[in-house]
Amino acid sequence: MSTQLSVEELRVELKNGKRPQMIDVRTPSEFAGGHIPCATNIPMDQFEARKKDLRLEDGVVLICKGGTRAQIVAGWMNDQPKVQVLAGGTDAWIKSGQEVVTSARTRWSLERQVRLVAGLLVLVGTLLAASGVHGGIWLAMFIGAGLTFAGATDICGMGILLAKMPWNQARAAGGGTTSNPYCG
Repeated sequence: MSTQLSVEELRVELKNGKRPQMIDVRTPSEFAGGHIPCATNIPMDQFEARKKDLRLEDGVVLICKGGTRAQIVAGWMNDQPKVQVLAGGTDAWIKSGQEVVTSARTRWSLERQVRLVAGLLVLVGTLLAASGVHGGIWLAMFIGAGLTFAGATDICGMGILLAKMPWNQARAAGGGTTSNPYCG
C-alpha cells in the first residue's frame, strides 16, 4: 500500500520548493474539468504503457477525483517508496480552497454518459416487457450484448457515438490560471 499525502502536506512541499511529479490518472475530460496546477494527465487506462514518463527520482504524487483510482495505480508501481497518493484527490484539494486549472467547461465523462444511456435503455426495455410489450426485452438484451462486447473488446459503439455528440466536442477554454505558485 502506498503512502498517502494530505492536501496540506502537498501544499507545504510545493511552497517549500519541492517539485514532485503530479500525475492525474482521471480521464482527459475529467482532467479538463479541473485539475491541480502543474499536474500531468496520464489516464489510468494508459498508465502501465506510460510508466517510462515518470520521474521517480523527484517523487510522484498520484491524483484522481477522490483517491481510489490513484491508490489502484499506486499498487501497480510495486510499492515504490517515492510514489504517494493525494488523500481525497482533487475533491479534497478543492474543498480545502486550493486553486484548480480548468481547460474546459465541466462535462460528464464519456464513461458516465454511456452508463446513463445504457441504464436508461435497459430500464425502458424491461419496463416495456413488464407492461406486456414483448419487443421491449429485445432492447434490454441488445444493450446487454453491446456492453458485453465493449467489455470483452474495449470497443464501445455507444461511446463512439456519444463522443461525436455536440456536447462532447472541444470548446474554447474557460477559467484557467494566470499565475502558478506550484510549478517550478
